[in-house]
Amino acid sequence: MVREFEGNNEWALILGSSSGLGLATAKKLAQHGLNLCLVYRARKSDNAGILELFQAIASKHQVEVLDFNVDIVKPENRAVVLDKLAGKGAVKVLVHSIAKGNLKPMTSDDSRELQNDDFHLTLENMAISLYDWTKAVFSKQLFANDARIISFTSEGNKKAWKNYAAVSTAKVALEAITRNIALEFAPHGIRANCIEAGVTDTASLRMIPGNEKLIEHTLKRNPFKRLTTPEDVANAVYLLSKDEARWITGTIIPVNGGEHLN
Repeated sequence: MVREFEGNNEWALILGSSSGLGLATAKKLAQHGLNLCLVYRARKSDNAGILELFQAIASKHQVEVLDFNVDIVKPENRAVVLDKLAGKGAVKVLVHSIAKGNLKPMTSDDSRELQNDDFHLTLENMAISLYDWTKAVFSKQLFANDARIISFTSEGNKKAWKNYAAVSTAKVALEAITRNIALEFAPHGIRANCIEAGVTDTASLRMIPGNEKLIEHTLKRNPFKRLTTPEDVANAVYLLSKDEARWITGTIIPVNGGEHLN
């Protein structure tokens, strides 16, 4: 196997790295020699198991791993993470895989309805945080000369799903922020793209009310008759991180086995 990033003293900074797409991406990029700065939010009861996973990745692929169990939207936490990373090498890839948002209906017979604050929390975590981290890494001059910023969106960016209004809004904003990062940071050697992942069986999917019907429908409409896996998405992140992908920027790329065709 070619480890094209090995020996370059470069890092993947992954926001939301303890499970799902973020964890799969960490494994894939470490496999090819990138050191990992892993930022995530987990309960204390789950943290020991997560740290064991991170240690296993570091040992298997012989890469350095920094881990931070913190709230990613707080400026003081960004400062701590980037201060630790400063001097260790350059950020080759910044991956945004934050799935903190509200999944509430707009109308309901009980009090659990989508409120204004729910939109703000979801937007802050799932969209605006991409710009905050990009700007912070850039301000500290930590990006590599040819850096890649990759975030994850979904088909809910353009289709209405019940209970998904706040997340859908955040995904649309995430895509707009990505396009503008691609445009305005291009003179500094930074490329930015969104991966529109197909329906993927992760903990985040299982939190969506009615996810069973969504899975059933996807298995029927996908040309390959299967769900997208976290590894499918991680493979696409790796491809977009390679030198050969340097002319791809400002795009929304479906990674779904043709799911969008039906």
